[in-house]
Amino acid sequence: MFRQTQGQSLRPLTTAHLAQTMSLLVLSNQELHDRVITELSSNPALELLDERICPGCHKPLSGAGPCPACSRQVEGEDPIVFLSPRDSYRPSRKRTLEDQPMEQEPAAPEDLSIFVMRQLAADLKPEDRHIAVYILSSLDEDGFLTSPPPYIAQATRSSLPKVMSVIDLIYKADPVGLATDGPRQTLLIQLDQLSDGKEPHFELARRLLRESFAELGRKEYDKIAHNFEVSPAAVKQAAAFIHDNLNPYPARAYWGSGRQPQTGDSNVYHTPDVMISRNISDEDGPLMVEIFSSISGWLRVNPLFKQAMTQADEDHSDEWSEHLEKANLFVKCIQQRNNTMQRMMGLLASQQSSFILEGARHLIPMTRAQIAEEIGVHESTISRAVANKSVAMPNGRIIPLAKFFDRSLSVRDRIKELIENETKPLTDDVIASLLHEEGIKIARRTVAKYRAVENILPARLRGARNLSPAA
Repeated sequence: MFRQTQGQSLRPLTTAHLAQTMSLLVLSNQELHDRVITELSSNPALELLDERICPGCHKPLSGAGPCPACSRQVEGEDPIVFLSPRDSYRPSRKRTLEDQPMEQEPAAPEDLSIFVMRQLAADLKPEDRHIAVYILSSLDEDGFLTSPPPYIAQATRSSLPKVMSVIDLIYKADPVGLATDGPRQTLLIQLDQLSDGKEPHFELARRLLRESFAELGRKEYDKIAHNFEVSPAAVKQAAAFIHDNLNPYPARAYWGSGRQPQTGDSNVYHTPDVMISRNISDEDGPLMVEIFSSISGWLRVNPLFKQAMTQADEDHSDEWSEHLEKANLFVKCIQQRNNTMQRMMGLLASQQSSFILEGARHLIPMTRAQIAEEIGVHESTISRAVANKSVAMPNGRIIPLAKFFDRSLSVRDRIKELIENETKPLTDDVIASLLHEEGIKIARRTVAKYRAVENILPARLRGARNLSPAA
């Protein structure tokens, strides 16, 4: 497996380097800060220079802002992407405690991987936790694995049976059916969890999923009935049972099915990992993308420790060599993490500039796989880089980085606008028809799902609320 370095060359990463880089990539800035402190306390070969230094060029910084050298525009560079010390972020002055009372300050939603890890705590062996973290951070936006189990076993230095046993635990956590290879396997796992087999449509539903999944998706009920030697009505009932009780995209169930309570604005964070702003010197110039380092100083291998290695006696030589090797690896892995974040954010800011500057309606649908292909990494690398991260936008709002990959965002924003401007409550069917007229092909049930995600009542309840004397 190959990864591209900042110098645009390709070189193989060792398994140890790859595994540690992936484990660091999934961490937020605060989590990485804690990890750095832990490493410093346990490894004498690591050193943190306690002064304000640019994490990109390692030059001392005198002011409180970003590095003047790294944040300067280079001809042809668009956007400007650079690293900054952790203390560079300053919240927008437009947002004050008076504007946003403390009791109304919305909290960020619990990350899906954390939500699942809490459920696995009782059944997961301590030595297998890193496998579970790696798997959960490898999921795409629908909840499917982006890396095959043998790859996960290699990256986590585990056996394949151990990886499969952890995946089996994740299968049964809520939302049921995570970490599968696709919708059919997810639906089969959900079916096993849902019923004891006494449900009249259970066995036929299982056969439909196992033997005629493609035909089921095309609603070829007569063909299935002929092949199974049952009535078309029975096939339709089993298909309706699947549709009403199972969800082929389990991660979406967590974020938007109503199982996960949402109060206020679920997309507000307090300390971002990245800040995107307009160019201070030129309003029409390229966007500024500032990626905050987890620490303010310069983390490096202690040069005095390296010198002392030549004088180490036999009793300490092996131990000191191990410390030095771990320190070198840790520093290189953080550099690789920063490099991946820079390349990913540069591409996102370039392709999604309209969304960044003008809002949700202008989000261009894209997937993690597309970004991975563009910068030459595995899709699971992008999944980790996106996980647990947040971005401060030019308008002062802080959003999860995953929102850049929310393919339904622009449609949900249009649905909100239609409902906000309605003179009488619009039903989901009417909204679907209006969207069809605008070239947006969407089913009524999808409108209902998106409306629920935005915490908007159905038309009949919106009408009843408007007629209420208290309204």
